[in-house]
Amino acid sequence: MKRNTIATLTAMKERGEKISQLTAYDYTTARLVDAAGINTVLVGDSLGMTMQGYEDTLPVTMEEMIVYGRSVGRACKDAFVILDMPFMSYQTSVEQAVENAGRLVKECRANAVKLEGGKAVCPQIAAITACGIPVCAHVGMTPQSVNSFGGFKVQGRGEDAARRVLEDALAVEQAGAFMVVLECVPPKLAALITRKTRMITIGIGAGAGCDGQVLVYQDLLGMSGEFVPKFVKRFAEIGAEMQSAFCTYDTEVKAGSFPAVEQTYAKSDCSDEFLARLDADY
Repeated sequence: MKRNTIATLTAMKERGEKISQLTAYDYTTARLVDAAGINTVLVGDSLGMTMQGYEDTLPVTMEEMIVYGRSVGRACKDAFVILDMPFMSYQTSVEQAVENAGRLVKECRANAVKLEGGKAVCPQIAAITACGIPVCAHVGMTPQSVNSFGGFKVQGRGEDAARRVLEDALAVEQAGAFMVVLECVPPKLAALITRKTRMITIGIGAGAGCDGQVLVYQDLLGMSGEFVPKFVKRFAEIGAEMQSAFCTYDTEVKAGSFPAVEQTYAKSDCSDEFLARLDADY
């Protein structure tokens, strides 16, 4: 399989070929995602919710992103790996943004970093890309701004809001971003942005007109509970299968039927005579 790079991904956009992206947060999952041929893997700060149980992404730290990111970076051989910059790891200053982006590349072997926001973060994007670090932008519904938005809500509804989202997308492109995630954006607006920009557009809740799509893998596999966002399709019910397997294991352990003979190293046992002497000696 050919390794995915900015050049190969850009060529896919130019040919009208769709680009796949999934999240991953650990070595085992990332290895499977990579082997499946997914083009890009996102180590999202969504790990705060999917892996740590928070209500939003805000508590995630740089140190946590690095721990998870290292595992994914070691697993991916062909997929292009993007790491999220967590809340307050780039907002304070351009210098802070460059330093933290550099850590993600050096310590996790990331191929690119992702940060949320439009015009407001263009100085950070320009400085990071000037250091040779590719940047994926993120506009529309930006989860790190959940408190400002008053919840996870569709962005770009209405003429003024649509203009703001478009202008944010064009601004991050001008600043140097090679890719942009469009989250919870009306599909006609997302398709317009895709036509107007040379960046690769990755949609999540933004319709089929984007260059590619991303989903959180736990959502895709039915592992994230009963609530299913409108933009999610469950491609399997692995969560239910996992719970069933755990229940069966629990039952067999408590019944004494596991481990059976075939799960034991019987040939390595000492002789009955020796064990009898051992029992007598102690």
